[in-house]
Order: sequence, then structure tokens, then C-alpha cells
Amino acid sequence: MSTPRLLIIQPDVTDPAGPLGDWLREGGAELDIRMPPRDELPENVDGYQGLVCLGGGMGAQDDVAHPWLRHVRKLLASAAGNDFPTLGVCLGAQLLTVATGGRVQVGKDGPEVGPALVSKKDLAWTDPLYADLPMVQDVVQFHSDAIEQLPAGAELLASAPRYPNQAFRLHRRVYGVQFHIETTPDVVLAWAKDEPELAEFARPGVFEIDKLTQLHADIAETWRPFVLRFVQLAAGEIEPVAEKRRTLPMA
Repeated sequence: MSTPRLLIIQPDVTDPAGPLGDWLREGGAELDIRMPPRDELPENVDGYQGLVCLGGGMGAQDDVAHPWLRHVRKLLASAAGNDFPTLGVCLGAQLLTVATGGRVQVGKDGPEVGPALVSKKDLAWTDPLYADLPMVQDVVQFHSDAIEQLPAGAELLASAPRYPNQAFRLHRRVYGVQFHIETTPDVVLAWAKDEPELAEFARPGVFEIDKLTQLHADIAETWRPFVLRFVQLAAGEIEPVAEKRRTLPMA
């Protein structure tokens, strides 16, 4: 098996790669983790075989407080434009959305916080990363902004009643998920403690340690195979979704 080198952008110290990073390494990937502004970001993705952008507490266009976000969006836009294997997680998905012409805004129906379920859309059944996932997937939500409009040409892979745009694929190798799959119980508890104004939107009792432990066991069962397949995609060991056939308009 080849060893793909992945650039991991960690926008926030409170949201490390966690189990997601463990699964990437288990799949055989070498990780280069950069946390701006402490760590300098590369100018491009030359020398890498994949790009992952994690979550964070800032907004996708909060450039005044975090001017380095422009560079992150530039990297994501270039990666998407070249159909480079890419995975955006929560803020990472929002940054990917904005970078490729979609729209992110404060969620009209309020924050999504705590354990949640998302459901596969029809196109997900033929997607090489998503096809083998169950119909309904366990995830963690902790966001007040939402993906209001997908980028042009993006295909919806998973949805939920309040905010439909939960997971999408752009082109053949570029993925975004609005939710979290990289957390641990301790990370979620720390978020709830640090952001009580968001935590109060969660259902009562969801931050009990036994419930969080079971939730993360369910997340691992569902999402570990997805992440392992992303490594295979980056390594060129599995084929991306088939390219769309171009058809001529009827005369």
C-alpha cells in the first residue's frame, strides 16, 4: 500500500484531528498538521496527495479577526478546482463552500448542538466513500452557522430536516461534511463548558459522559470506514465516482 501524505489544517486548538487523525494514520497516511497562525501554511498542495480541513469556533469569513482564513480558502479553492482529494469538516466544509461559490450564513432556525442523525440522499448510494454507510448516520453537531447554498455543481450526499446541506461532494474527489466526526467525549464536554450559550440549545442530558461515550462508539463504527476509504482515494487505490457524461442538447 502506498503512503499518501495529507495536509491537515487545524483552524482551532479546541478541535484537534482526534479519532479522525487516528483513522487516517490507520489507513496508511502520513499527516502534516498545520494550525494557523502558529504554523505557516504552504502556498499550494504540491507534495501532498490529500487535504483535510477541520472545524473551529470562528466563522468561515471572519477575516478581520483571523486574516489567515483567506489563505485557507485559497488552498481549498485550488484543491477543488483541480479535483484534489479534499475533506472539509464542519468549519472546513463551510470554508470549502465559500471558497467554491456557495453561501454560508447564520442558521435561520438556530444552532444545531449535540448528538444528531443525518440521512443519505439517493446519490450517496453510488458514491465510493459514502455508499456503504448506513441509511442514517450518527454525528455530532456544534454550530450556529450553516451551509445555506451549495457550490454550483455540488451533489448532496446527506441531509437533515432543519438544515438540508449536511454532506456534499464537489466534482469527483472533494467532500464536505457540516457535522463533526473527529470529536471525543472530552472535546464535546469542553465545547459545552466554553460555549454555554450554544450548549443550552442541546437536548437535556446529552452531555452525560455515558451517553457521549456510546455516541462516539457509534460514530467510530460508521465513520472510520469512510475515512479509511478517503485515504485509499488519496492514494489512488480506489476509483472516484464515475465522471458525468456530457450530452449534447437535442436539436
